[in-house]
Amino acid sequence: MTKNENDKTITFSIRDEKEREIRATLTMVYEALSEKGYNPINQLVGYILSEDPTYITNYKNARSLIRRIDRDELLNALVKNYLGL
Repeated sequence: MTKNENDKTITFSIRDEKEREIRATLTMVYEALSEKGYNPINQLVGYILSEDPTYITNYKNARSLIRRIDRDELLNALVKNYLGL
């Protein structure tokens, strides 16, 4: 009996899923900031350093999206990504 491709077991790490969620959220926030004419890198850095949500626009619900991510998890994901880990 051969297994159908749909019968394969898929494994994933909760950490990997969380990092994908963080990446998707940052991408949406980055795009919203860009569309509003802000420098998205400067705004995101300001938010990360201060945790002041006013650095992030309300446009496209970006402020609400970024606040769903724990700042420690965000920093952890950013450093891991930067180091290629």
